[in-house]
This record gives sequence, C-alpha cells and structure tokens, in this order.
Amino acid sequence: MEVIQSFDLSVLNAIQNTLKCGFLDFLTVFISYLTTSGIIWIAAGIVMLFFKKTRAAGIILLAALALGFLSGDILLKHLVNRPRPFTVNTDIALLIKQPSGSSFPSTHSVLAAASTTVLLAKKREVGFIALVLTVCIAFSRLYLYIHYPTDVLCGLLLGILCGTAALLIARAIKLENRLANKKLQ
Repeated sequence: MEVIQSFDLSVLNAIQNTLKCGFLDFLTVFISYLTTSGIIWIAAGIVMLFFKKTRAAGIILLAALALGFLSGDILLKHLVNRPRPFTVNTDIALLIKQPSGSSFPSTHSVLAAASTTVLLAKKREVGFIALVLTVCIAFSRLYLYIHYPTDVLCGLLLGILCGTAALLIARAIKLENRLANKKLQ
C-alpha cells in the first residue's frame, strides 16, 4: 500500500508542479461543480425518459448511476476509508470546498464512466461527448488534489462495470421489448 501511496502522490505533485495555471484552475473547478452529485448525468437520464427513442436508454442510464452510487459511494468508500490526498499533503491549497468522505473510489469518476458506458452503447454520438467529459472529470479530480490516481482509475473501472451491468440487466429483462409492448415507447 505504501508503494501505491507514494506513486499516487508523485503523480499528483507532478500535475501540481507542471500543469498548474489559471485556465486549468477555472476549468477544473467548473467541471467539478457541473458534475457534483452526478447531477449532469441524472439530468441527462431524466430528459431521456421524456422521448420515446431514448426512454430505454434513460432508464438504463439511471440504473447504472444507482448501481455506481450504491457500490462506490455507499459500499466501497466506507469499506476502504482512504484519506483524501489533501489531508496527507497539507501544503496544497484547495480550489474548491473541502469534500467530505473518503477518497476511494472517486464517485465523480464512477458516475461519469457508468453514464458514458451506457451512452456509448445506446446513443453513440452523445456517448463520445460524454467520453470527453469523463476524461475531463477524471483529470479534474487529480488536478484539484482531492483524489489519488488509483481512486480515479478504480472509479472509472467500477463505473464501466456498473454501466455494463445495467445494460446486461436491461437486455436480460428485455426492457426495450417491454416498453414497446406497453406502448410507453
């Protein structure tokens, strides 16, 4: 664990020492607030529910978010209870309000990857836009010094698993056929 911690801190410090600038300060803070509590993904899922062509994708997206939140934020964060990097290296001045809770995994990354997985599978054009946003979110968590690289990487992997699970469950229960048969779609 000490080797991972050392690696993680070296990556975070390299970002701080080489990339720190006013533009990235603004951009990462903006992205962080834009994606707080997964609100952008939840809103996307809800909007998708209103249109026949995207209703099934919206349901799957919201299910993936629920799986991601439950497995990442409710379960893993409490089991692992990893301190955030800014509590280990107190020399870093945070650009955002100090987040509560533990560091592992990055919930922002879990929710973004879960959403992107579903969108790439169901609405490819929108999925590519989500992919770009997901990369920006992952980087912002590191730049803002509130997650370790392994928190973000594991969050992304967990999100992909949650998105895939939601897609597989939807396929197993034949969600799209059920919606079509109930004339909801």
